Amino acid sequence: MASDQPAAKRGLKLAICVQTDEAPRPVPVALFSGPLAERAHKAAAAGADGLELMPVDPARLDAAAVRDLLAEYGLAAAAIGSGAIAFSTGLTLLHADPIMAEHARTRLADLIDFAAAVGAPVVTVGSLRGRAAAAGSAGRAELARVLADAARHAGDAGVRLALEPVNRYELDLIHTTEEGLAFVAEIGHPALGLVLDTYHMNIEEASRTEPFCAALAAGRLFHVHVGDNNRLPPGRGLIDFAAIVDTLHAAGYHGYLSAELLAHPDGDTAARQTLDHLRPLVARARVTQGA
Repeated sequence: MASDQPAAKRGLKLAICVQTDEAPRPVPVALFSGPLAERAHKAAAAGADGLELMPVDPARLDAAAVRDLLAEYGLAAAAIGSGAIAFSTGLTLLHADPIMAEHARTRLADLIDFAAAVGAPVVTVGSLRGRAAAAGSAGRAELARVLADAARHAGDAGVRLALEPVNRYELDLIHTTEEGLAFVAEIGHPALGLVLDTYHMNIEEASRTEPFCAALAAGRLFHVHVGDNNRLPPGRGLIDFAAIVDTLHAAGYHGYLSAELLAHPDGDTAARQTLDHLRPLVARARVTQGA
C-alpha cells in the first residue's frame, strides 16, 4: 500500500461521511455500508474525492493503517467529524456532568491528533458541543474557553477546527453563520473557523448563498456539509445546489462538499445519489466560470 495520501486537488471536491470500524452502532448520517475498507472501495468506485471519517474513539484506531487504506483507493481524508461521539456515547463538551464533559474534551483532543496522523485538514464540532443550558449561565463562556484550548491544540498539530452552526431545534447556541463568525472572532485563533451545513442553513438562514460569501470573506469557511432541506441527498428536496456550487466556486472555495445526511433509503444509495447530483454541478461551474 502507498504511504501517502494523494495530492490535494484545487477547487471544489466531493466527500462522503463514513463511520469508522470501532463505532458500536450505525450513525444515522454516516453513509455507505460495511467495514471501512468496503466503504472506501465503494466511495472510490462512485467517484468521491475523499472521506470524512466519523470516529467514536479515535485512540482505538490505527491511524497509519487508515491513512494507507485511503491512499490505496486514491482518497483523501477530507475531515474528521465529531458527531458520532455525541450520538454513540452521550459525551458533550458542555455536559451537566463534569466527568462526562471532561471525557468529551479528551475525545476532541484525540480527534485532533487523529486528524493530524491521517492527514485530515479539519475537525468539525457540531453536536459534540452540547447544550449551553447544561452548563448554566456560564455555558457560552465555557464553550469559548474549551474551543480556545482546542484551537491552540489544533494549530500546534497543523489542523483546523470548524465549529458548525446547528439549528435551534437541536442545540441552543450558535445557530447562524453570523452568530458563528461572531463567536469565532471573540476567540480570535486562526485555527478556528466554521463548517456550514446546508440542512441547518435551510432552517436558520435567509439566503442559500450569502452566508457562504460572508464566511469566505472573513477567511473562516473551513468545510461544507451538504444535505437537502429534508436531510436527504441533494436533489431529493428543495435546495438549489447549483446556486450554492456556483457561489462557492466563484468565491474561490477550494474545500470539500461533504455529504452528512440521512442514510435513506440506505447508505449506499444516498451516497451515490449525492455524488451523481453534485458532480455535474461542480464540472459545470468549472467550465462556465473557469477552473
